[in-house]
Amino acid sequence: MSVAAQPLANDHAHEEGHHEPTFIEKYIFSTDHKMIAKQYLITGLIMGFIGIAMSMLMRLQLAWPNETFWIYEVLLGRFGEDGVMDPSIYLALSTIHGTIMIFYVLTAGLSGTFSNLLIPLQIGARDMASGFMNMLSYWLFALSCVVIVSSFFVEAGPASSGWTVYPPLSALPQAIGGSGLGMTLWLVAITIFIASSLLGSLNYIVTVLNLRTQGMTMTRLPLTIWAFFVTAIIGVVSFPVLLAAGLLLLMDRSFGTSFFLSDIYIQGEVLSYQGGSPVLYEHLFWFLGHPEVYIVLLPALGITSEIIATNSRKPIFGYRAMIASILAIAFLSTVVWGHHMFVSGMNPFLGSVFTFTTLLIAIPSGVKAFNYITTLWKGNLQLNPAMLFSIGLVSTFVTGGLTGIILGDSTLDINVHDTYFVIAHFHLVMGISALYGLFAGIYHWFPKMFGRMMSKNLGYVHFWITAVGAYGIFFPMHFIGMAGLPRRYYKFTEFPYFDDLADTNILISVFAFITAAAQIFFVYNFIHSIFYGKKAEQNPWKSNTLEWTTPVKHIHGNWPGEIPKVYRWSYDYSKRNKEDTDYIIAGQDFVPQNVPIQDNEEEMNE
Repeated sequence: MSVAAQPLANDHAHEEGHHEPTFIEKYIFSTDHKMIAKQYLITGLIMGFIGIAMSMLMRLQLAWPNETFWIYEVLLGRFGEDGVMDPSIYLALSTIHGTIMIFYVLTAGLSGTFSNLLIPLQIGARDMASGFMNMLSYWLFALSCVVIVSSFFVEAGPASSGWTVYPPLSALPQAIGGSGLGMTLWLVAITIFIASSLLGSLNYIVTVLNLRTQGMTMTRLPLTIWAFFVTAIIGVVSFPVLLAAGLLLLMDRSFGTSFFLSDIYIQGEVLSYQGGSPVLYEHLFWFLGHPEVYIVLLPALGITSEIIATNSRKPIFGYRAMIASILAIAFLSTVVWGHHMFVSGMNPFLGSVFTFTTLLIAIPSGVKAFNYITTLWKGNLQLNPAMLFSIGLVSTFVTGGLTGIILGDSTLDINVHDTYFVIAHFHLVMGISALYGLFAGIYHWFPKMFGRMMSKNLGYVHFWITAVGAYGIFFPMHFIGMAGLPRRYYKFTEFPYFDDLADTNILISVFAFITAAAQIFFVYNFIHSIFYGKKAEQNPWKSNTLEWTTPVKHIHGNWPGEIPKVYRWSYDYSKRNKEDTDYIIAGQDFVPQNVPIQDNEEEMNE
């Protein structure tokens, strides 16, 4: 605990005479963690809607592959001439859709927003350890967004080798149109993104370790902070491996090296590459790729822990078990990457090892799911939109996780590998679960970010259409996947075997369009509430964590006076006094962390 370090730059940060920032200092090159959180959130949402638009174009093509649509020509230019989608752009859409949703929305948009907003506020710090690094992290992310979107405007089109960009397709610029400049821009964008992610992660780790307020021991931290902290550690360990793979791929493309290439023929021409292996790239990519699942998922689970406890008016069940499960997931996520490569010709014994480690990860995941359910059990449930999305996350985490048991088993995976079964699995367990966590966090901490409340009724409409629609999209995909329908094909009319699945594809697309349209309720609610929402009170959810002790109006340094001291953990909800005659604070079913231990209570969790 290094409280002494905090007042250094902060004692006069909140005095009356504090320098009033200019527009550029406040809204653009801000070093205030609260403003940077908003920048990440709004950028992430914009990227999210670009990603959703791409998936809508793909669903339109899959549902009615022989029809013409004017929207193709409007949005895809020469790749959609006469209303017909060019096959090459379909692969590009799936590549950039995956890249944007996984990295730009669910990694940066989720972690960047809530790690920035909550770490200083919930641990009792004036700001992040380095405001400048924080600002630099965001602007590198923004630059990376511009580069990846700009790849749509190059002549040959954007990267077209799947979001995993496997060589040799990604390593040979002459292979297809999407292997050219668009692929180079993809690699540049991801390199910048990784630099941004590493700067952010190091900042989060140092802040949690060094800037906790007096009394805030590690076992008094909210589970949100544990999740962000461990996520940052996973990022620091695994992202550099993808950076190495990307740089080696760039060298194969531009400088004639052969890290991932060997014995390649193109149109009868023998290329000079010798000795490389594309499987080496797969190992490097998935060493980041699987921890990435938990970089996406853990922050959403941390947010859910906080929201479920607050809105159940109960302490989170099994606090220490939840921390242990986060740590176990973090460790196991680094030793399971081979389950993505069961069909790559790996030694069957190695396959069995990866099957074992993959199935092990179900144990800490199960601990989390059961602890959420037990926390909800007999709670005084406040079913606001944030709570509904959190419960929805538990649902998709369980249903998506169950299919992971099939894909994690080397003998079963081979049958459904590279089919829509895989698409359904990871969209549910990672994509939808993490999006629910993002939405839950926005609804819950919107008053802290913008000082106003979002509309509950619009939130309910948003949740129910999204929840029904998400299952309507991804449940049928399991069945068409088990029937053998391969992913990344832009149409299936050439294969009579799949004719019976055409109607299912139409059904999936209809659900997709309805679910996408439902996000308009969210966008309207979000933008309208920023300006016209009901003004928030200081602690609208009657929550225990420190962020609700700060003023509604944002100030530099978070607290106007001294930083509050912490005397208890963050989950003292519905806590009774020793005589069981009333709550600890009479008539109030929550006890904030900065309230000293009372004479008539027993301290919990210490």
